[in-house]
Amino acid sequence: MAAQLSFAGFAWKNLRRRRLRTLLTLCGITIGIGAFVALVGFSRSFEHEWLQLYESSGTDIAVLESSMFNSSLDESLGTKIQALPEVAAVAPLVFNLIDLTPDVNALVYGWTADSYELNSLHFTSGTRFRAGQPEVVLGDLLAQNLGKKPGDTITILGKLFTITGIFHGGTALETGAVIMPLEEMQDISSREGKVSAFHVRLRPTPPGESYEDYVAHVQKEIDALEPGVRAEPAAERAANNQIVDIAHAVAWGTSSIALLIGIVGIANTMAMSVFERTREIGILRALGWKGRHVILLILTEAAGLGFAGGLFGIVLGWSALRILAIMPQTASVVSTAVSPVHLAESLLIAIGSGLVAGAYPAWRGARLSPVEALRYE
Repeated sequence: MAAQLSFAGFAWKNLRRRRLRTLLTLCGITIGIGAFVALVGFSRSFEHEWLQLYESSGTDIAVLESSMFNSSLDESLGTKIQALPEVAAVAPLVFNLIDLTPDVNALVYGWTADSYELNSLHFTSGTRFRAGQPEVVLGDLLAQNLGKKPGDTITILGKLFTITGIFHGGTALETGAVIMPLEEMQDISSREGKVSAFHVRLRPTPPGESYEDYVAHVQKEIDALEPGVRAEPAAERAANNQIVDIAHAVAWGTSSIALLIGIVGIANTMAMSVFERTREIGILRALGWKGRHVILLILTEAAGLGFAGGLFGIVLGWSALRILAIMPQTASVVSTAVSPVHLAESLLIAIGSGLVAGAYPAWRGARLSPVEALRYE
C-alpha cells in the first residue's frame, strides 16, 4: 500500500509541478481522443443508421451492382426477383445526395408509391405522394431546417415539387431525407428505366432452416437472374458499402494523425520531466529504488495524463457529434448515438497512448546511474 501511495504521490506532485506544460499536454491528447470519438463514432453511427434503415422497413436483401452510387440496374429486373417463390415484396429505388439550397443538402430517394418501405414511416402531417405526380414528402428534421410544411413547394434539380407530407423516420438517413415518386426521380436524374438498387423482403423462414441459410439460398437465386447483379444480406450491405468504407477510412486516418500529435506531446512532457528530475531520480535510486520502480513511476504519470485526456476527449468528441447532428449540412447523416464499447475503446486508446509515449523516457530514467544523477546540477 505504501509503495502505491508513493507512486501516486510522486506522480501527482510532478504533474502539478509544471501545470502549464501538463495542461498543454492534456489539450493535445484531448483533441486526439476527441477526434477519434467524433470521427470514428460518426462513421460507426452512419453504419448503424444504414442498418436501421433496412431493419425498420423489414428489408432482408439489397440487390445492386458492384458500385453503390454508380449502380444502375434495369427496372425490369424487379419483376424477375418478385417471381421468386421466397420473395414477399420488391422495392426498386433511386437515390442520391443533392444540394437543396446553398447551405442544405439531403439524401433524395425515389420510391414507388406502393413501396412497402413507406409503411415504416410515421406521417406527422399531410399525406403520401401520388404516383407520377411532382410531389414529395420530407423527413421532419429536414422540414424543420428548411422551414417547410405540407402545401409548400421545393425545387430539386430545377424542377418544382409540391410537399404533400412530413414524416418521422426510424433513422437519421430518413428524418433528413426527401422521398418522391420513382418515375420523378428517374426523370430529374436522367435514369429512365434504371434504378440504383432493389430492396427485397422475404417470406417467413421455412421451419427447420436458419435465417442465414435461407437468405444465402435466395442470394444465389437472385445472383443467377442476370450477369453483374449482386445480392447481399441487409446487415452485410450496411457494413460494407462504399460510403461506410470511405467514412471509416477518413475517420481512422484523421484521428490517427491527431492521436500521434497527442502521443508526441506526452512523450515530450515525460522526457522533460526525466531531464529536470535527474537529481531527484538519483536520490530515489540511492534510497533503494530499483530501475523498475522508476519505470513504473514515469509510466504512471504518462498513463494518468492519457486517462485524463481520454475523459476530456470523450466529452469533446460527443459534443462535436451533437453539433454535427443539428447542423443542416450534416443532420441527415449523423446520429449522436455512441456505443459504450466505442467509449471504452477510446479510453483504452488514450491510456495506451500515454504508456507508449512514456516508454522511452521511462527506460531512459531507469538507466540513470545513481552516482552520476546525484552529481547532476
